[in-house]
Amino acid sequence: MKFAIIADIHGNLEALHAVLEDARKQGVTHYACLGDVVGYGANPKECLDIVRGMGMPCVKGNHDEYSASINQHLEGFNPYAAQAVQWTREHLTEDDRKWLRELKYIRLVTSFSIVHATLDAPDRWGYVFDKLAAAASFPYQNTNVCFFGHTHVPVAFVRDSVIRGGSYSKFRIEHGRKYFINVGSVGQSRDGVAKATYATYDLNEGIIELRRVDYDIPAAQGKIIAAGLPKRLADRLTEGR
Repeated sequence: MKFAIIADIHGNLEALHAVLEDARKQGVTHYACLGDVVGYGANPKECLDIVRGMGMPCVKGNHDEYSASINQHLEGFNPYAAQAVQWTREHLTEDDRKWLRELKYIRLVTSFSIVHATLDAPDRWGYVFDKLAAAASFPYQNTNVCFFGHTHVPVAFVRDSVIRGGSYSKFRIEHGRKYFINVGSVGQSRDGVAKATYATYDLNEGIIELRRVDYDIPAAQGKIIAAGLPKRLADRLTEGR
């Protein structure tokens, strides 16, 4: 059994197609989504239809939550993100919004768990960039492996007697340790690598691998501009920031 763990698609259909094609080539048999299917990009419904149609386990992200509620205030969003949420709300059906509202914050998938942000307060959308922030989630982690997103920056935190953290490309899960792993972002990279990013998890071998995939960035950017969304959302796809 081999999973593709995807997060933060953000309405980027070109990136999602590229990731799914790469996952097939890697022999992936199952999928899990860590939330923020929508927001920022110009194809929120199309991405949502794919995730729903594949029946993959999915948890709720902050953009999913706010896009699903027409009247919810957007004080916590920067102006670009707020404009994207408003636009996304108008391009989803009520059935789409209902599906997003009903997503859970945390899910168990076979032997691992998934969450969008943190395990200690999953509905408060805290960011985990360092060991101190990761330390708050480990006491609530009931599985050896938990995958998370939200920051768009791939990093793995490991707890045994202490907590360690850092970037990764490929590693094997070791008995007696807990792993809290960010798989990066499919649709809006923020670690300086302008590619679609996700991870595979081979449960039989216990191996996790970070995957970087090229996709048609100009096409995704053109759709953002044509939709009247902020140009900054298009520019950052090239920057990977």
